[in-house]
Amino acid sequence: MSSHAGLRITRALQHRNFRLFFGGQSISLVGTWITRVATSWLVYRLTGSELLLGIAGFCGQIPTLVITPFAGVLVDRMDRRRILLLTQVASLVQSAILAVLTFTHLITVAQIIWLQVIQGVINSFDTPARQAFVSEMVEDRRDLPNAIALNSSMVNGSRIIGPAIGGLLIAGFGEGWCFLIDAISYLAVIASLLMMRIEPRHRGDATTEMHLLDELHHGWNYVLHSVPIRSALTLVAIVSTAGTPYTVLMPAIAAMELHGGANTLGLLMTSTGVGALTGALYLAQRETVVGLGRIIMYATLVFGAGLVAFSMTTSLWLACVVLAIAGCGFMVHLAATNTILQTIVEERLRGRVMSFYTMAFFGTVPIGSLLGGVIAERFGAPMTVRISGIVCLIGGAWFAYKLPAIRAVVRPIYRERGIITVPAVDTGGKTL
Repeated sequence: MSSHAGLRITRALQHRNFRLFFGGQSISLVGTWITRVATSWLVYRLTGSELLLGIAGFCGQIPTLVITPFAGVLVDRMDRRRILLLTQVASLVQSAILAVLTFTHLITVAQIIWLQVIQGVINSFDTPARQAFVSEMVEDRRDLPNAIALNSSMVNGSRIIGPAIGGLLIAGFGEGWCFLIDAISYLAVIASLLMMRIEPRHRGDATTEMHLLDELHHGWNYVLHSVPIRSALTLVAIVSTAGTPYTVLMPAIAAMELHGGANTLGLLMTSTGVGALTGALYLAQRETVVGLGRIIMYATLVFGAGLVAFSMTTSLWLACVVLAIAGCGFMVHLAATNTILQTIVEERLRGRVMSFYTMAFFGTVPIGSLLGGVIAERFGAPMTVRISGIVCLIGGAWFAYKLPAIRAVVRPIYRERGIITVPAVDTGGKTL
C-alpha cells in the first residue's frame, strides 16, 4: 500500500478526539465480541435448543425496537458524550454481573435472557449517541465518511480478534472469564471519553421548546418524506431481519452441520469479521461518497448470495470463505448506508435519523432472531439461512429499482454541500 493510500485510509485519525475514541473503542469492542460468542455458546450448552438461541437474541434486541426512537430525541437534546459515559458504565456493570453468576455456577438461561434485555435497553441509548457523536469528534466535515468507515473497520477488526479469543477462552477456562475480560475492557472507552475536549454543541431554540413526542413526530416525518433516507432504512431493515438468523444459529451450525465446538464457532465468526473488515477498509480508502448507492445495491446482492452458498456447504474451509464474502457484503452495505445518511441529514435531526437507522439495523434483529429460531426448529438451520439469503437478494433487486428516484433527490444535496460540481453530473448522472 502506498503512503498516499495509507494516509487516505487513516485521515480521520488526525483529529485528536476521534483518535482517542478509536483507541478506547478498539479495546472495548474486542471484549464485546468475546462476550457475544460466550453468551451464545453458554445458552446452547445449557439448553441445546435452537429455539432458545433465537429467544435469547430476541430479548437482547427487542428494547432497541421500542426505546431507540425516543432515545434519538434525547441524543439531539443532551450532551452525547455524557450519554455515552453512562451507557459504558452500565455495560461494565452488566458484564460483571454475568461474570459473577457464571463463576459461582448460579447462571440460568432465564438470568441470561433478563441480562440480555438490560443490555438491549443500554444499547438503545448507546448506539444512536455513538453514531451521532462521530460528527462532533471530526471537525473537518470532509473527513466524516472516512471516520464512519474507520469506525466500521474498528468494529470488524475486533470482530476478528474477539471471537477467536472467545473460542480459546471458552475451551480452556469457561465462559466466566470472557464476561470478566469484557467488563474490564469498558474502562478503556470510559477513559478515552473523559480525555476528550469537545466544544459545546449548539442546539436550536425549537429543540428545547418542543415536546418529546412532537420532536419524535417531526423526525419521523422527515424520514418518511425523504426518498433516499426512507429507501435506505427500508433496505437496512430487510437485510437486518433476514440476515440475523445466520448469526443466531451459528452455534447450532458449528455443532450439527460442521461437527465442531467453540473453536469452530470462533473461526466462523472470525471469518465473517475478516470479510467485513476488508469491506470497511475498502470504503475507508474512498475519497468521496459519490457512487455509494450502486455499492449498497451490489453489496446487498453479495451478502444474499453468500448466505445461500453458506447454507449449502458442510465443509469448514468453504464455509469460512463464503462467510468472509457475506461479511464483506453486509458491512459494505451498512457502512455505505450510514455514510450517505450522515452526509445528507440535517444536523439538528442527526440524532433522530441515526436512532431510526439503529432501529432499522438492531431493532429488527429480534424479529429475525425469533423467526430464525422458529423456522430452524421446524426446517433446520441450513434451510433457514438459505431463505434469509433469498430475501436479501430480493431486497437488493428492489433497491436497484429505486436508485433512479433516490439519485434525483440526492444529487441537489450533494451540489449544495459542494460534494459534486455541476460538470461532474455529466458522467451519466450516477452520483449515487
